[in-house]
Amino acid sequence: MKPASRKAWRFICVVMPVLSLLLFPFLARADLPVVTLIATGGTIAMKIDPVKKAPVPAISGEDLLSTVPEIGEFARIEVQNLSNVPSDYMDPERWIGLQKAVVAAMARPEVVGVIVSHGTDTLEETAYFLDLTVPGEKPIVLIGAQRNASEKDFDGPRNLLNAARVCVSPDAKGKGSMIVLNNQINAAREVVKTHTSDVETFKSGDFGFLGTADNDRVIFYRSPLRRQHIPLTKATLPYVEIVTMYGGADGKLVKAAVDAGAKGIVIQALGWGNVNVPMFEAIKEAMGKGVPVVISTRVPNGRVLPVYGFQGGGKTLKEAGAVFADNLPPQKARILLMLALQETPKADRLQELFDR
Repeated sequence: MKPASRKAWRFICVVMPVLSLLLFPFLARADLPVVTLIATGGTIAMKIDPVKKAPVPAISGEDLLSTVPEIGEFARIEVQNLSNVPSDYMDPERWIGLQKAVVAAMARPEVVGVIVSHGTDTLEETAYFLDLTVPGEKPIVLIGAQRNASEKDFDGPRNLLNAARVCVSPDAKGKGSMIVLNNQINAAREVVKTHTSDVETFKSGDFGFLGTADNDRVIFYRSPLRRQHIPLTKATLPYVEIVTMYGGADGKLVKAAVDAGAKGIVIQALGWGNVNVPMFEAIKEAMGKGVPVVISTRVPNGRVLPVYGFQGGGKTLKEAGAVFADNLPPQKARILLMLALQETPKADRLQELFDR
């Protein structure tokens, strides 16, 4: 055999198999579903700063993705670094920017779902905003971490892997925005953060999880039925304030919100939706000036209802024209009110939206 032929034969017998092994993962990836990861920041993107001795924004979406090489068994992940901020900095302007990014990703036929990495402090608000404003059947999975990337038991990688598994699950279609942490799947409308530091912080009160991301497969046990779509029709959203009711509240903060230009106010009331007389008078004054007032509660579970007939009781608030938030906590009632005010400030129409 000539030298050139021997070299060719060696290449075929030795080099080609090695190249095939090296290239196989990348060739296999081409057949996997595409999932877009939109990174926005939060503890999941933080490390301990050696000077500040505290967690600060430090890693990108690509950095986070590199911690989970096995994710390539489930999906091809495309990363978009939208921001890298604590979720405490999230606001309506950032929500609108994120919504546009999610909608653009969803519009691509090859994309089966979107993951949003985000801080946990306002994660439930962002999830509900996206659930209300993003149309379509493709899932949106929001993740965060309770431990930063410098900690040995960093929970970000597990949550990212499970998010990809949920996104590619056929059963995830039509369930809207979901929060996936600690192997647990929660619906955007119902979920709240319940503990400052535990990894099992997100829960859905009386209703429980949608499902779980077990080791062998993703299992859904129910679907969220109380979903609605409210399109974004404005470049900016109206200013809505939350005012807390507590023993001895004097209503001055309600008046201050009106004076500051609030287009709507959410009251974090007590119990079934009750306030004292000074708050009641301030609420009536606000509504008299054309500012809609929505009644929520500081109680974690249950609906607000117009039951009590004393001055400031729920029945008197309803008769005065207040809107009742059903079982939405104040932070989510505010989001629905902001979106609803794009269309109308009329109490009867607002009540229809809160009742859905």
